[in-house]
Amino acid sequence: MSGIIEFGRRNAVGYMFLAPWLLGFLVLTLYPMLYSLGLSFTDYDFTQPDSTHWIGLANYQKMFGSSLGQSEFTAPTGEVMRADPYYMKSLSVTFTYVFASVPLKLIVALGVAVLMNQKLRGVSFYRAVYYIPTLLGGSVAIAVLWRKLFEKDGLVNGILGSIGFSDLPGWITNPQYSLWTLILLTVWQFGSSMIIFLAGLKQIPQEYYEAASVDGANKVRQFFSITIPLLSPVILFNLVMQMIYAFQAFTQAYIIGGGKGGVLNSTLFYTLHLYIQGWTYHEMGYASAMAWVLLLIIGGITGIIFLSSKWWVSYGTGE
Repeated sequence: MSGIIEFGRRNAVGYMFLAPWLLGFLVLTLYPMLYSLGLSFTDYDFTQPDSTHWIGLANYQKMFGSSLGQSEFTAPTGEVMRADPYYMKSLSVTFTYVFASVPLKLIVALGVAVLMNQKLRGVSFYRAVYYIPTLLGGSVAIAVLWRKLFEKDGLVNGILGSIGFSDLPGWITNPQYSLWTLILLTVWQFGSSMIIFLAGLKQIPQEYYEAASVDGANKVRQFFSITIPLLSPVILFNLVMQMIYAFQAFTQAYIIGGGKGGVLNSTLFYTLHLYIQGWTYHEMGYASAMAWVLLLIIGGITGIIFLSSKWWVSYGTGE
């Protein structure tokens, strides 16, 4: 009996230490998620909460209606609703951003990490310098600075003009280039991935490279035959984390695109479109549905990456 009491006492102490995290998870994460799931089946308008009523899957039908050729449809309540004509555009812009920025960011981060892994004078200083842009993150100040750099009369065009280029576009206002300025901003902030790659490179035994050199393998062959396979678990981690982060990008698109998705909606990110629907048009039920679809998209792509990892990730087990 005393043993049971002692066991319960030890558990009580453990739960007491866990209580702040559990309370935060339940109140700040789980409850809002479940609440938003319920809102996704309603026409909730936070300015008129008393008029909220259940509309079933109408919000989800609203997302994909235009892609199915439906400009209008009838909700389960009998009211006529308009399909969202910009939803597929926001999805297309976001997918382009994610699938272009993430690979480029990882390639640059890995390349710089390999350089920073060399025994060079002042290498610690350069590591700090390359990491600084990541510390600034997706701040408003950096987004404003980036907008100023790539405007028609910005610093980038000033430098290009000084070396002979003429008739330069406004990179931010030209729909052909505006999204790529955001991709470039993301690639520039490669510091966190670089640090993780660098930690992985430090774990690779130098004996492997020495043996490969004795066998006549050059640096390129060593990189693809030793570095990449042994670093593949780190590549997997960085790929998943950066992909999730890229899908949630918002600040830079909001600032650079003027809060409206830019010219011809060329920078209308999914999260920005969600924000506009929820806070500009007060369609919080529809915004909640969009958030849950985004969660499913991220979860699905993450699952595909993990399923594919058995063919390209090596954990040093011989498989």
